[in-house]
Amino acid sequence: MSESIKNRNKANQAGALACQMFCACIFLGMIGLVFLNAFLRYCFNSGYPPSEEWARFLFIYITFFGAIEAFYRKKHIAVEMVVDLLQGNCRKAMNIIAILFSLGALGVLLQGGIIYVLQTLDTYAIATYVNMAIINIMLPIMAAAAIVLQLRDLIAIIRTPASEFKKVSGMERALSSEENELDAAKASASEPRNLSGTDPAEPQH
Repeated sequence: MSESIKNRNKANQAGALACQMFCACIFLGMIGLVFLNAFLRYCFNSGYPPSEEWARFLFIYITFFGAIEAFYRKKHIAVEMVVDLLQGNCRKAMNIIAILFSLGALGVLLQGGIIYVLQTLDTYAIATYVNMAIINIMLPIMAAAAIVLQLRDLIAIIRTPASEFKKVSGMERALSSEENELDAAKASASEPRNLSGTDPAEPQH
């Protein structure tokens, strides 16, 4: 059982790392295109129109991939002042209701995204002649991925006993967030060392 959990954790870490690297490549590509266009305008008083469109397209992609990453890591902005004052069945019920509202909003977003993609199947960008459906399809993809992640969270909350839902003070929440960030940073920093065969606890000379 522990081996399967370890393998699952490794797979999750590998997927998260691949998503981060993909987003980094998109971000670097967008920066490069913007820099190229600024350079051309400064030196030759004329930009390259396709680079402007590609930069906008990459911005759309990184926005929606970033939203998926935020759903995966639960890093979206949330107001939890009221929920943190609850505990037990009351807090569990509130969490379930919140996720159900989120699923409803994401369902509307998914349906609207699909309709919008179908409407732009015959629409092409002016400078790059890219089919806009290829760009707009990121909207329903993001909504579908977020629905899957929210359903996973809903199942986890339903399976969690109500006794584990306790009040959380502002200080405890801040400390918990800092501890999670420190643990993630330590894990990412120690991984290359482990792959090279050195012991993280080995003293440095």
